[in-house]
Amino acid sequence: MRMAIDLVRDGHSDACVSAGNTGALMAIARYVLKTLPGIDRPAICATLPSLNGGTHVLDLGANVDSSSEELFRFAVMGSVLASSIESRPTPRVALLNIGEEEIKGNDRVKQTAVLLEQSALNYCGFAEGNDIYTGKFDVIVCDGFVGNVALKASEGVAGMLSSLARQEFSRSWLTKLSALAAAPVLRRLRDRADPRRYNGASLLGLRGIVVKSHGGADAYSFGHAIDEAVLEVRKAVPDRISSVLEQMLVNQPVL
Repeated sequence: MRMAIDLVRDGHSDACVSAGNTGALMAIARYVLKTLPGIDRPAICATLPSLNGGTHVLDLGANVDSSSEELFRFAVMGSVLASSIESRPTPRVALLNIGEEEIKGNDRVKQTAVLLEQSALNYCGFAEGNDIYTGKFDVIVCDGFVGNVALKASEGVAGMLSSLARQEFSRSWLTKLSALAAAPVLRRLRDRADPRRYNGASLLGLRGIVVKSHGGADAYSFGHAIDEAVLEVRKAVPDRISSVLEQMLVNQPVL
């Protein structure tokens, strides 16, 4: 990992894609590449499947305790990534919370909402956990503790549903027959929700492009992580984040 990131730093490579340990990759990347101006902590951003394609969620574990200012910066970085990769000029940004009402949430989330409301981002309010998959928002922001719990819970539910479906379809000769009849629909459902298609989490806020692949990724899955890195290189995502963040911070209100 160190050798790969050194190549990015020295300009011999445009991006690094690694399936190694996430903590080590983040630590090395932050030490070697450094963070962009205005960014104290990089964030891990991944795309999770939704009814409308995918939702960019960050942070997913790099920062377990983030201030409102840091959450605001995460929102800026996620919005720039979504607008660059998805070609959406004004991505819909939301804060992950325990309810949609303004009175819900802790002080940190409420303070972040104030910053976002007064920014140039297309801030759409609070999102609940189920909104990650509805396609209602393009970017959902949270701290790494909450994001990682949501991610692992989602993976657990997906695995449970897959196991239950296999158990039920293999229960008797009749259910096995029904499985054959439903096979085309099941294949399309599997393809749409296949986590391998969404492999590749971006380490945003660095002076270079680093993409984290799942440690258990197969060739197909790892290929999608490479595709993510290629897209970010073509769209010059770090430069775009730096430019937008500089403009945002000039006009950012003080809490």
